[in-house]
Amino acid sequence: MTAASYIQLELSVDPAVVDRLTALLSQLGFEGFWEEGTTLRCYMSETRWSEALAREIEATIRLLLPTGTHPLPAMRIERIADQNWNEQWERSIQPIHLTSDVVVAPTWQPYTVEAGELLLRIDPKMAFGTGYHESTRLAAVLLRAYLKPSAEVLDLGTGTGILGILAVKSGAAHVVAVDIDEWSFLNANENARLNDSADRMTILQGGMEVVPPGRFSLILANIQLTVIAGLLRECRERLEEGGVLILSGLLVAESVEIAGLLRESDLKVLEERVEDEWIAVAATHESP
Repeated sequence: MTAASYIQLELSVDPAVVDRLTALLSQLGFEGFWEEGTTLRCYMSETRWSEALAREIEATIRLLLPTGTHPLPAMRIERIADQNWNEQWERSIQPIHLTSDVVVAPTWQPYTVEAGELLLRIDPKMAFGTGYHESTRLAAVLLRAYLKPSAEVLDLGTGTGILGILAVKSGAAHVVAVDIDEWSFLNANENARLNDSADRMTILQGGMEVVPPGRFSLILANIQLTVIAGLLRECRERLEEGGVLILSGLLVAESVEIAGLLRESDLKVLEERVEDEWIAVAATHESP
């Protein structure tokens, strides 16, 4: 095992379910995806791979794709060299509209900005969050709707740093962005510098425990429900009066559970946004 090697998980899947699968697998630790026809290739650092994770992936896919609905994809696992990963990954990333007026593009892809557009340069380098997935787009739309001028923002599970950078470019005074993953921590710092946002961002490796004291007018959490559930009360405590909490990375099927958790944490839903099978929620303090 070497630090320069990666695990490639290859699945033969119906293109109609690729988005759902990539989002699910990203939550299990995969950080890059390449789709070609009915083949989906998923990548993570070999240092994070284990046989226990392989069993968890198979069990999760079985749960997501019941045999009666879709056949279980054939799984093929292999180790690949760093240079092969980079070549495949860079071919897969193209400029994309994150919202109607925000475009995300890597540095190696040319893009001509049109009038009224905001361009973010995001080089993923294995971190999840390029704008290709519904959860990132939904969070971005709500961020643009609820961000107040000169806001203090907390971005939990920042990944590439894309949402924190968008907050800075949209007028936030300062963003604290945290992620437990070292790859994401390093990549978010690189992307902040690429977008001239580093002077208004504090990027830290860790979870809520590394967030500096104080309250925030907007908190972003684009992470899975199991993680969000354990953070909601603390998010409520770190939110200013009248502040907004934006949750994404959630399935529509989890809506009832999400609503219950928000009520228990004295948070009131302001708005819900749905794209395909994914939902994002904006919430604020429950009225007395």
